[in-house]
Amino acid sequence: MSQIICYSINDKLIDFRDFKEGESLKPITDKDKESLNVLRHSAAHLLAQAVKELYPDSKLAIGPSIENGFYYDIFRNEPFTPDDLEKIEEKMREISKRDLEITKICMKKEDAIKLFSELKEDYKLELIEGIPDNEVCVYKQGDFVDLCRGPHLSSTGQIKHFKLLNVAGAYWRGDEKREMLQRIYGTAFWTEDDLKKHLEWLEEISKRDHRKLGKELDLYSIADEVGAGFILWHPNGGVIRTIIEDYLRKEHIKRGYEIVYTPHMMNLKIWKISGHYDFYKENMYIFENDGQEYAIKPMNCPGHMMIYNSKTRSYRDLPIRFFELGTVYRFERSGTLHGLLRVRGFTQDDAHIFCTERQLQDEIIGVLNFAKDMMDLFGFKYTVSVGTRPEGSIGTDEQWKLATDSLINALKEKNIDFEIIEGDGAFYGPKIQVELIDALGRKWTGPTIQVDFALPERFNLEYADKDGTKKRPVMIHRTVVGSMERFLGALIENYAGVFPAWLSPVQVVIIPVKEEGVLLKYSSQIEKILFDEGYRVKIDSRNETLKYRIRDAEMNRIPYILVVGKKEYEGKLVSLRTRGMNDEGQMNIEDLLKRLSLEARIPSGK
Repeated sequence: MSQIICYSINDKLIDFRDFKEGESLKPITDKDKESLNVLRHSAAHLLAQAVKELYPDSKLAIGPSIENGFYYDIFRNEPFTPDDLEKIEEKMREISKRDLEITKICMKKEDAIKLFSELKEDYKLELIEGIPDNEVCVYKQGDFVDLCRGPHLSSTGQIKHFKLLNVAGAYWRGDEKREMLQRIYGTAFWTEDDLKKHLEWLEEISKRDHRKLGKELDLYSIADEVGAGFILWHPNGGVIRTIIEDYLRKEHIKRGYEIVYTPHMMNLKIWKISGHYDFYKENMYIFENDGQEYAIKPMNCPGHMMIYNSKTRSYRDLPIRFFELGTVYRFERSGTLHGLLRVRGFTQDDAHIFCTERQLQDEIIGVLNFAKDMMDLFGFKYTVSVGTRPEGSIGTDEQWKLATDSLINALKEKNIDFEIIEGDGAFYGPKIQVELIDALGRKWTGPTIQVDFALPERFNLEYADKDGTKKRPVMIHRTVVGSMERFLGALIENYAGVFPAWLSPVQVVIIPVKEEGVLLKYSSQIEKILFDEGYRVKIDSRNETLKYRIRDAEMNRIPYILVVGKKEYEGKLVSLRTRGMNDEGQMNIEDLLKRLSLEARIPSGK
């Protein structure tokens, strides 16, 4: 039987303790997904209470619920170890069994300051100082009290199915100049079965971690000597990236884009014109040389504006589509860096389209077609949203209506389902955001289509219309892949390192049974045939057992293993093993080539 956990009004959760008869509120029960936020928030408090009972000198910071779990930031001189987490989790179970009533207490701000001063909770005092209201609420369970707005459960006994996961570092309030805290992550569910399924899901995520697979498959590395957030692509990773980039160049040219290149650094003047200096300088690398200030580019847009402005443009020239695989550099705090997914230097498939207002919708449709083809190629499902005008935006009502209607009408014409997120556009224009859904149901940032009113104004972009008058072009920023680094990180995890044959760094490995000259010579002949046909092939003739070399090829996720022995040599055959240790027996080279042409080329029609 379900129980009411809290209430909801306008998508905001209200504590059941605050419910007043006669109010029109939606009850949220433990059967509703929203109730998990309350459960996990209360589990965070349970964690904090357990820590305080075990390690009284610890100081508590914040402990919210997050997607799929919760965390609590804690200051402690000694690091929390895996053994500590086990002790904390056991203490949490003990407190849960006490079935302590959770009560909400609201008090004057000055009383809250006195309370947390007595508790010597410095971080809570800092939070209270930032609360504008004169009333502050806390939640109490047994002897434990915590600053919180809620809502929470009614008793610790309701928190039964939980697991502490790991510890990470986190700066207080995300400020690198402040103290480093220890963030304990956990998760909680209403049933043991749901918890078990989630832990299995997390285990699968761990197996697919692109940082782990990147090392195992020798795709990339990050070196302290080079700098945090800067990727060194190894040959295997370089092959995958090259295949994708070559495909992108070919497809852009086919779709009417012109390839351009812009410098990696530019005079600071251009970043002041674009507005990046005013709004983005904390994330820019700026330096001085020979009396001039320069910035390493964080974005490719200004260079494309300058190319557009390099000569007079006519309405006959439009639309103009500039494309660049441009490498950009942005300062990210060290605590936010994460493998390939959050870096300081990355390459984008960046394009800018300059068109008339009448051409806008057709150009958006063209980008949607391109994006769909790319997502289909890599097997991603996706969701789509439209971000509308936020507060503080620039541009006229007419411009915003034209751009937003064009985005929405383009999606409708393509029969693409979407949701509208009010106020989620940029200050300079509305956008379409595509989120990729991987094999585990996780979402990744995908293609973006962004209308921009700001840069054409800032750079005074113009074209001559039919009647000779000067008009301002409409501009679209767009990516169909986005950051190559982030996209490859997503691909590695989506495929679990098992890339489709057409994308595998090595497609075929030839393994002669022995190092005999005749078998090695025959293997080399096969290698040349496959290489000349455009396949990525290598010979493994190491002084290791056949079983070991086959196993090594499987560990490296190589799609096709060709074993060559005396019988294969005499019959001009190969023994084919496909990924997954499937022995498909002998076949001749002609049949092998037919097989590879079907499975190891970029899928036709893409």
